[in-house]
Amino acid sequence: MKKRKLGKQGLEVSEIGLGCMGMSYAYGAPDDTESLATIHRSIELGCTFLDTAEIYGPFKNEELIGRALKGRRNDVVIATKFGFAIENGTRTGVNSRPAHIKKVVDASLKRLQTDRIDLLYQHRVDPEVPIEDVAGTVGDLVSAGKVLYFGLSEASAATIRRAHHVFPVAALQSEYSLFERGVEDEILPTLRELGIGFVPYSPLGRGFLTGTAKRAEELPDEDWRKEHDPRIRGENFDRNVRIAEFVKDIAQEKRAKASQIALAWILHQGDDMVPIPGTKRQVSRGESWRRRNRTRARRFAQDPRLPR
Repeated sequence: MKKRKLGKQGLEVSEIGLGCMGMSYAYGAPDDTESLATIHRSIELGCTFLDTAEIYGPFKNEELIGRALKGRRNDVVIATKFGFAIENGTRTGVNSRPAHIKKVVDASLKRLQTDRIDLLYQHRVDPEVPIEDVAGTVGDLVSAGKVLYFGLSEASAATIRRAHHVFPVAALQSEYSLFERGVEDEILPTLRELGIGFVPYSPLGRGFLTGTAKRAEELPDEDWRKEHDPRIRGENFDRNVRIAEFVKDIAQEKRAKASQIALAWILHQGDDMVPIPGTKRQVSRGESWRRRNRTRARRFAQDPRLPR
C-alpha cells in the first residue's frame, strides 16, 4: 500500500488506515481473537495506521492494540485520543484540563505498551478549557518525547486556527464520505490553507455506502447505534438507503465493490486525506487491498456521476 503525508508536519502513514473502535466498543460484543488477527492481517497488507482512543471500551481498545503490537511497534503509526472524563467505566463529560491530559497520556502509553504516541488527538473540544492551553500542553508532551504529533477531532475552523497558532496541528479527524460532506465548505479549505492533513472517519457512510447498514431494531441491545444514531431509524433509514443506491449501481458496472468506490472517491479528493474505515474482521486472503486501491482508485473516482 502506498503512503501519504498528513499535511506539512511530516507525519507519513499508509494511505488507508484502520479504525479499531468497533473491535472493543459500540458495535456489539467484542471478539479479541478475531480482532488481533485482523490487526495483524492489516499490517501484512501495508495498512499500518491504527486509530484508537481511551474511550473505546473504555480503555479496552488501547489494551488490545498494545497486545497486538508486541514485537511490531516500529511497524505502525498509532493514533489515540484524549478529551473525555471517565468515571467507573462511564463517560461523564469532557475534560481537557492540562493536568488531565498529561495523566491520560501516561495511562495510554502504559495500555499501548509503548514509549510514544505517534498522533495524539483531542477527541472533542472542551468548552471550559481554552484550546490554546490544550495545544500548549500537547506541545509540552511532544517536547518530552511522549507524543510526536498533535491532532484535533470534530473541531471548528476557528478552533483549528487558534490551536495551530500555538502548536502545529498535524491532522484533523472528522466524518467525511460520499454520504456525509459537511466539512467541504469551511473545514477543508482551512486545513489546506494551514497545511493540516485530514483523516476521514466513517468513509463508508456508516454502512450505507456498502449496503451493510441495519435498522436500529435489528441491532443487539449492546450496540451503541441502536439508541444513538437517528440515521438508522424508521423513515430515515429508508431514505438513506435510497440515497446510497447510486454507489452500488456504479460498483456493479465496474465489477467492483461499493466499498472500493467509496474509498477511491475519498482518495481522489486529495493526497492530504487518509480514510480510516473500521472493521472487526479480517480481509479475505484472496483479495489484495494494494492492487484494488492503487490501480483502480483513480479510474473509479473519475466517474462523472460521482460528486466532486
